[in-house]
Amino acid sequence: MTEPLLVDVRDGAALVTLDRPQARNALSPDLADGLSAALRRLDADDAVRAIVLTGADPAFCAGLDLKSLAADGPAYLEAIRESNCIRLVGELATPVVGAVNGAAFTGGFELALGCDFLVASDRAIFADTHARVGVLPGGGMTVRLPDRVGPGWARRMSFTGEVVDAALALRIGLVTEVVAHEDLLGRAWDLARRIADADGEMMRSVKRIYDAGWDATTGAALDVEGELAAAAAPEWSALEANRQQVMARNRAQL
Repeated sequence: MTEPLLVDVRDGAALVTLDRPQARNALSPDLADGLSAALRRLDADDAVRAIVLTGADPAFCAGLDLKSLAADGPAYLEAIRESNCIRLVGELATPVVGAVNGAAFTGGFELALGCDFLVASDRAIFADTHARVGVLPGGGMTVRLPDRVGPGWARRMSFTGEVVDAALALRIGLVTEVVAHEDLLGRAWDLARRIADADGEMMRSVKRIYDAGWDATTGAALDVEGELAAAAAPEWSALEANRQQVMARNRAQL
């Protein structure tokens, strides 16, 4: 079986690529577990001073794997929760550059928001479809998204589920830069190497200071989001009722 994750370490930086392109890099249990293990390993490696997170074309990450959801239902959701891969990105001590090459939807959008900042391809699109799937966000969406784009745009995206393209994402502050698709990884690597050029412990301290300030105002909100998401875990019948509709919509948008 092909490993659904690629890791390339060089020049003090690591490129982590979600590699299920046939499934738009949706989070299968294997991918979620592999991603968590790889991120923890890289974060513990003093030689890795920056991480780039991206997806194999054509998507960054479509979020939940609807086929796994259909097959395994609650067991699949529990496996994703146990992997903690979505929240883990935002908890790393190592700086993370998100290179968004295509669609980042729902859980995949939360994955991107865990990065310290995002660089986007001109093909990147973003959407929060949690409400349409029938699952409350539990990976930081309701805290990290308003921190990036302000409460108005955050609520608009979560309430409407509308797709935001790269140009609009830049305008509202969701991403820091938009580049031609073929230039995305080169640009992300350049930024990661700039980070890696600094003393590793110093850079981790700078990130720790930023995170401390952020946690002072949002840490409790993250806890509330997680508790509500767990308490409001939907019945499998409700998820199954929405699954086919969401799958069709995602195929049209990705």
